Amino acid sequence: MLLPISDYPNPRGMPWMTVALVAANVLVYALVTLPLSAQRPDPQDPLLYAYLHAISDTLPPGVTLLDVARQTTLYDLFTFQFGFRPAQMSVLTLFTSMFMHGSLMHVFGNMLFLWIYGNNVEHRLGWAAFLFWYLACGAAAAAFQAVFNLHSQIPMVGASGAISGVLGFYFVWFPRYTVRLFVFLFPFYIGTIHVPARIVLAIFLLLDNLLPFLLTTGMGGIAHGAHIGGFVAGVAAALAMRRPPPERDLLE
Repeated sequence: MLLPISDYPNPRGMPWMTVALVAANVLVYALVTLPLSAQRPDPQDPLLYAYLHAISDTLPPGVTLLDVARQTTLYDLFTFQFGFRPAQMSVLTLFTSMFMHGSLMHVFGNMLFLWIYGNNVEHRLGWAAFLFWYLACGAAAAAFQAVFNLHSQIPMVGASGAISGVLGFYFVWFPRYTVRLFVFLFPFYIGTIHVPARIVLAIFLLLDNLLPFLLTTGMGGIAHGAHIGGFVAGVAAALAMRRPPPERDLLE
């Protein structure tokens, strides 16, 4: 297991927009996801019928709609309503889906990446432009994934597409920075190592996303296409701006 835990160097000051985005995602998980995940819907709820009808063609062999109905929670219906569904795209769900996560590990992993890489990118862009490009890359990520699943009723949720855009900016603007990785290769090695950021991000793009995306032709439980689309959008925007690294960025 390789897990990024920090980067170097870091700018002075507090990255307030990065903090605000992390807080917003965590609050949505704590105040919406957790309570709704513990509640069952009303069997007469029309949204439950719409949800079951929409996913009926995607059930694996041996699983019936009754089985699904028995396990459906209010959060499943919430994601069906506010997650981004390629077959029924809307501007509202394009953005609401960026603040929704399916599990504790899902939100933890995304927020860890946002915290590590977001501060330097926000420092370079400024908080308002950082928010704009975060949302724009998230929209580009969802659109790219949707191209390969235009008829899918399965909602996409998570901030990873937008965060991948932040990684794209980082890849272009901070080529000499390093990332500290926690390495767990028991029993051979357990500890931390420092790796050039571009190598870490290249692994994220090529091995963690592009290869699985090609092998699954864009299908599967993880939206690898959204990660790719967001990353490419961030790289393109960073290259278009052509901002050379100022000396003040090289601060601890």
